[in-house]
Amino acid sequence: MASSEGHRQSKSNGPLVYRQSVWTRVTHWIWAISLFFLLLSGLQIFNARPTLYIGQQSGFGFDNSVLTMTAVNTPDGPRGRTSILGLEFNTTGVFGLSGTTEDPQVRGFPAALTIPSYRDLATGRVVHFFFAWVLVGTLFVWFLASLMNGHLSRDLRLTGRDLAHLPQDVADHARLRFHHTRQYNVLQKLSYSIVFFVLFPLIVLTGLTMSPGMDAAWPWLLDLFGGRQTARTIHFITMTLLVLFFLVHIAMVFAAGPINELRSMITGWYRTDPESKSRSAS
Repeated sequence: MASSEGHRQSKSNGPLVYRQSVWTRVTHWIWAISLFFLLLSGLQIFNARPTLYIGQQSGFGFDNSVLTMTAVNTPDGPRGRTSILGLEFNTTGVFGLSGTTEDPQVRGFPAALTIPSYRDLATGRVVHFFFAWVLVGTLFVWFLASLMNGHLSRDLRLTGRDLAHLPQDVADHARLRFHHTRQYNVLQKLSYSIVFFVLFPLIVLTGLTMSPGMDAAWPWLLDLFGGRQTARTIHFITMTLLVLFFLVHIAMVFAAGPINELRSMITGWYRTDPESKSRSAS
């Protein structure tokens, strides 16, 4: 049972505080599942045309590609080739050409990274759109709940004191020195705010821009992102940034103590540093 002060005390550790509300925990895991299926089904859709462009139009008559994954014939046999802003890389076995020597597959991303693993654009689109709307609905619920329970102003609002602690927080993270407190540190506030208020809205809006139906209803989307092909490129870049955030997030969970971090996101309870250490770190 939790005490009336909202925490439990351990003799060998700091207090166990209630850090994550049920709304934060449920939406967190729904996002994790949704983003997994969105990423892999999105790569299935990308493989239908593994090239990114800038502008409204694309095709053989235009030289506006910024990324291309393809296969080319060489004296040594077929090779995967990825071109980024005109720079070409041999990516055989990963991008452009994957599979086995006996059964090479010309495709942007390998089968292991797409849903479904075989070529099926229709199924990939169904899976992608379903989890896209799950993501949007969950974001709406999270925003309303966080606004009402004070999560936005209490845990994500950056203050002058936060920014003053930024250099020290960066140095502590670089040395893997973590302070376990009730409040988010400034790097957490910055990264979560960028994800929630920049990357998530950006990936949703660019996804809508690629829909002809939405372009007819909201033509300003095309003007906002400089064309459907540019929106597709921004969508891909935003997805890449979300993947990088996820990888860093998982690394920090393990570095800071996976049991404590997972308990916080499952039960809501988080073990903080002993009070003397917390005071010295503040």
